[in-house]
Amino acid sequence: MKIYTKTGDSGTTALFGGTRVDKHHIRINSYGTVDELNSWIGMLRDQDLKQQDSEMLISIQNNLFTLGAMLATDPEKATLKSGKDRLDIPLIHETDIRKLEEAMDLMNEDLPPMTHFILPGGHKSVSSCHIARTVCRRAERMTSLLNENEPLEGVILTYLNRLSDYLFVLARKLSQQFKVEEVKWIPSKKG
Repeated sequence: MKIYTKTGDSGTTALFGGTRVDKHHIRINSYGTVDELNSWIGMLRDQDLKQQDSEMLISIQNNLFTLGAMLATDPEKATLKSGKDRLDIPLIHETDIRKLEEAMDLMNEDLPPMTHFILPGGHKSVSSCHIARTVCRRAERMTSLLNENEPLEGVILTYLNRLSDYLFVLARKLSQQFKVEEVKWIPSKKG
């Protein structure tokens, strides 16, 4: 597979299905941000994590490739079932969302209740998790904007929303695991 095709030299790129759009199109920004998120999660996975956390992150990375494929597919040519002259694409499912929720519920059992917002940081793994979380929120915002103009499968937005929650809870778990203090945000009272 050749890496450079020269077809994008004029500022356009092809969606799955062949439709060409500008590289700054909101659809491209949406799946490009999902791709960036996947890279940040890869960096997080490279930290000193427990095997179960690393395995969960690999599962999430696979789901993000699937989600990216869903976003990169021309909606006019996508189908959920096999059809003539239409593309079959992989899909994110409700079970993928439930897996995130179950993992959060399990982690939350061992975490102290939240009483304040928490400042990101304290350990490289915790910081990497928070960066991934904020990139996930940006991907969600981009995808939400795309959804206003070109309606998407609802599971896409739900997955991104739940994933950002998962990354927040994972950051809290990692703070506990690495024995770093969660620094509470306490607004200063200026008068």
